[in-house]
Amino acid sequence: METKNVKSLGKMVGVLDCFSTTERSLSVSEIAERTGLPRSTAHRSILALKEVGFLEQERSRDQYRLGMRLFQLGATVLNNLDLQRKARPFCETLNSLTSESVHLCVFDGERMVFVERATGGPTGDQNDTIVMEISPCYCTGVGKATLAFQPQPIIDRVIAAGQDRFTAHTLVEPEALRRELEEIRACGYALDREEHKLNVRCVAAPIRNSAGRVIASVSSSGPAKRMSEERQHELAPYVVSHAEAISKQLGWVPPEQA
Repeated sequence: METKNVKSLGKMVGVLDCFSTTERSLSVSEIAERTGLPRSTAHRSILALKEVGFLEQERSRDQYRLGMRLFQLGATVLNNLDLQRKARPFCETLNSLTSESVHLCVFDGERMVFVERATGGPTGDQNDTIVMEISPCYCTGVGKATLAFQPQPIIDRVIAAGQDRFTAHTLVEPEALRRELEEIRACGYALDREEHKLNVRCVAAPIRNSAGRVIASVSSSGPAKRMSEERQHELAPYVVSHAEAISKQLGWVPPEQA
């Protein structure tokens, strides 16, 4: 009985995995095709997910989308993250050291979700917290710093989804992006050269969990007139060391210390 329940749960998770930012609405037939399930089995899983609010049916047609119940659970997860609590003092320290805004972001499998922002220095702003603010992976420092260290299938999926051009500096050619990710893996940090927003540049580094998997990143960002590429490289060691400190707080042990 237990094995059967686990299999049923696996099928329902498979149904949820069919949806993405580019495929927001799917029919029963489309879900069955993507999961490889018989149409009747897919339909039963869809009805069960709809019953608990994980899926919603669009009116007047046989189309389904992710339900608000998942959004509520996601917000709860973010509010309960050990990452945010353990990283906050390091974000504040990095902000003091660099006098630039510091952002902490979590990877959701496709994009980056802001969970903490420490500001101050030249802007005079105070620390605040950002919840459920989304940014792309391929054209932000935090996104590239995280994406570069993901398993190849995830990198392929993100690139296959396409790259919209936000500025003249956005990398929209898949091969150019792949080369950039290789460089990030080699040096251990990523640069945003006004790729997402004009006049904003940043340097970011990956954060690992206890298993060594990159789950998030932290960045230091500022206006282009102050954040030259030379200064980005100068700040990189500070960002990398704070990202590593946060990772250790999460239980990560560097290979040389294992």
